[in-house]
Amino acid sequence: MFAFFAGLAAGFLHVLSGPDHLAAVAPLAADSARGQWRTGLQWGIGHTAGVLLIAVLLLLIREQLPLDAISAYSERIVGVALILVGGWGIRSAWMRRRRGPAGTGGDHGHSHAGASFAMGTLHGLAGSSHLFGVLPALAFATRLDSILYLGGFGAGAVLGMSGFAALLGLVSTRATARHSSELLYASSAAALVVGGFWLVGR
Repeated sequence: MFAFFAGLAAGFLHVLSGPDHLAAVAPLAADSARGQWRTGLQWGIGHTAGVLLIAVLLLLIREQLPLDAISAYSERIVGVALILVGGWGIRSAWMRRRRGPAGTGGDHGHSHAGASFAMGTLHGLAGSSHLFGVLPALAFATRLDSILYLGGFGAGAVLGMSGFAALLGLVSTRATARHSSELLYASSAAALVVGGFWLVGR
């Protein structure tokens, strides 16, 4: 079980140490009234799927794939997606503030699941940093240990982001209407900044 727990720790730390990961989920979780953990869950599942797809392609046909070009284009797509999420979040916060306390209810968590899954998948496909998290799977002596490590990595990513989204959602739902809007503004601004960095600074 060492391989599984090593992967679990690597996946958990990987998703929580990436500001782009947190910036992608924060506006969606802050906007939801209930079930915010589902936003993180869907992001984590999408991210794991994207990472494992790239890892498998790298192992099987790395010689034929222009991974550098794919990675560069994917990073730009992530930048655009983060900017879109940030813009949407700012508009949502503005609408929430216009509606006042009566307009802060409702459960948007389910409607955000698709967007969160798509963002997670894009993050899993983009960049090369996550490969350092899955490459240790190649060092294990048996294929079973490698599979256990990758399974642990995916579970850690899902648990880490589900916990982050749940915590942010808890803060958002317990805050006053004004502070809830401010949290959504701040989360969305972070997504805009990180998205701009991914677009022009990488």
